[in-house]
Amino acid sequence: MIRSELIQKIADENPHLYQRDVERIVNTIFEEVIEAMANGDRVELRGFGAFSVKQRDARMGRNPRTGESVSVDEKHVPFFKTGKLLRDRLNDE
Repeated sequence: MIRSELIQKIADENPHLYQRDVERIVNTIFEEVIEAMANGDRVELRGFGAFSVKQRDARMGRNPRTGESVSVDEKHVPFFKTGKLLRDRLNDE
């Protein structure tokens, strides 16, 4: 499912809301999650999962084309851990 499909589904299930308002709500939620993660915070949605940021240390990598060693800088990567309810629903069916 992509963002526009999510917006359309929510708008269809809530006919009392305008689609532009649903779009603003969905975008605000995503922006808040992104901002929290950019600040290093953890975002937990009960029953769904938790988003966090993990730090990968600098290391020596290898260019697969030439085999030459290259330096890879440290970086931060998003990490998602599923919640128990989501895991159970995926594995029960």
